[in-house]
Amino acid sequence: MTRVAAVQMVSSHELEANLARAGQLLQEAAASGAALAVLPENFAFMGQKETDKLAVAEPAGQGPIQEWLARQARELGLWLVGGSIPLQDPDSPLPVSACLVFDAEGRQQARYDKLHLFDVDLPGGESYRESNTLTPGRAPVTVDTPFGRLGLAICYDLRFPELFRHYAEAGAEILTIPSAFTRTTGQAHWDVLVRARAIENLAYVIAPNQGGQHSNGRATFGASQVVDPWGQVMGRLQNGSGVVLADLDPALMQQHRSALPALRHRRL
Repeated sequence: MTRVAAVQMVSSHELEANLARAGQLLQEAAASGAALAVLPENFAFMGQKETDKLAVAEPAGQGPIQEWLARQARELGLWLVGGSIPLQDPDSPLPVSACLVFDAEGRQQARYDKLHLFDVDLPGGESYRESNTLTPGRAPVTVDTPFGRLGLAICYDLRFPELFRHYAEAGAEILTIPSAFTRTTGQAHWDVLVRARAIENLAYVIAPNQGGQHSNGRATFGASQVVDPWGQVMGRLQNGSGVVLADLDPALMQQHRSALPALRHRRL
């Protein structure tokens, strides 16, 4: 059994305050026995304007946010999936939204750049254009950990089942989906999409979300959760900041995959 933590936050435009709060929540997770923790999308910074992220984007491999992530993993003895942070892209004037994975000694083991950018016009006048301030990623990424193989995704990726089927085919046993789902889209789709990704791939899903009213006026849905391969919600937090804990059992996942071998039955 492996205890995991999905960390929910209500991040603001104040970088140091966000890191301080994230640190408190990671300490809580570690003290509760978590060996793997996943932070939400934009955990370190949600600017007053979308362009504000350009000022905090770091070069790959160096910068205060990356150093903070490595230090937290090392000092707390956690494998840490670092939500998402803006990293400079040498091939573009715009950064990528990168999810970095650190092992329990603080060494970076993987980097996934968000593939699908949130360019939508929602009912009620909400409009988002991530492509105005971000460059899309180029490839899916899995990483081997002591707890199983992780498939990495970020927020809007949740709506693209082919990405997660790719991860299942690549042997992923745990899918991590750090997010900042809007309240509007979250109310409509978050729970069913998270559970669907677990069910159709017979994998554990760790889905931390932002969850509240942010300093820039944006409202996020929350409902961070951990879901088992049968689609059962093992832990959930609706609003505010906090930690969702759950114990993952690899034997249970294999039991479900053996009893319902849908991954072997596909005919395309």
